[in-house]
Amino acid sequence: MLTATIGNFDGVHIGHQSLLARARAVSSGDEVVAVTFDAHPALLTRGSPPPALTHSDSRAELLRASGASRVETLALTRELLAMDPDQFVRWLRALIPFAAIVVGEDFRFGRGRAGDAVTLQRLGEAMSFSVHVVAEMRVRLSDGHEVGAHSSVARWLIGLGRVADAARILGRPHSVSGIVVEGEGRGRGLGFPTANVSTGDALLPADGVYAVRVRDGSGQWWRGAASIGTNPTFHGQRRTLEVHILEMPLATDLYGTMLRVEFTQWIREMLAFESVDALVDRMHADCARVPA
Repeated sequence: MLTATIGNFDGVHIGHQSLLARARAVSSGDEVVAVTFDAHPALLTRGSPPPALTHSDSRAELLRASGASRVETLALTRELLAMDPDQFVRWLRALIPFAAIVVGEDFRFGRGRAGDAVTLQRLGEAMSFSVHVVAEMRVRLSDGHEVGAHSSVARWLIGLGRVADAARILGRPHSVSGIVVEGEGRGRGLGFPTANVSTGDALLPADGVYAVRVRDGSGQWWRGAASIGTNPTFHGQRRTLEVHILEMPLATDLYGTMLRVEFTQWIREMLAFESVDALVDRMHADCARVPA
């Protein structure tokens, strides 16, 4: 039985993973199709989508790892958004002939987000497919507050630098990937060579220093300390991600290579130090706080 689940799936967080787990159970070992879109609806409805937690390639990889047999990415168009709920479901079912569909209890679809899970259940009765509604996943954060597992909550936490709490939503550390580009070269002179990682429009946490895990081009993982900000001690103007990889040989040439950086723990805010010596002392202390 072909089972579908549908959503933006940005971040493929634990709520999304619960949808796929239910779809996998409903399918009884048959095909599970994760239906998603090539852009966030806000791109067309508001002109500016929220920053993406995951881009299309990594999102598809995570969806498959969470139980999808296949990922169907739909082109988001104004015509698609203009369909009423009935039209949209008939169009989707002609494209993907599912016998069952799994959605979250907050699922909305059709023009003006007019359709919801109840609408879908009504359509399922008329069109002979089953609808399975999964309750919201709840997460307790480090400060004791309980929140729903939503992409918007994960973005909010990352924007505050609360990467360990964001990991509770995502089910894994938030990560970005990028090419190592030439920087100012100050780190090597200070005894802390850094990789200046160009991440494009990837969602970076708030300015500060973080404990990270870094995967190099060979697939090997390393411990590291990452700095995000403008280097206020040196009156910098450009926001950068610089990563010092612990235990990597000093002669290692990373220029032009792709690194994946996972943010595991907030260490401190970004500071302007009165002297280079004070900065170096603090960098030693920062590295000592990176978990083994």
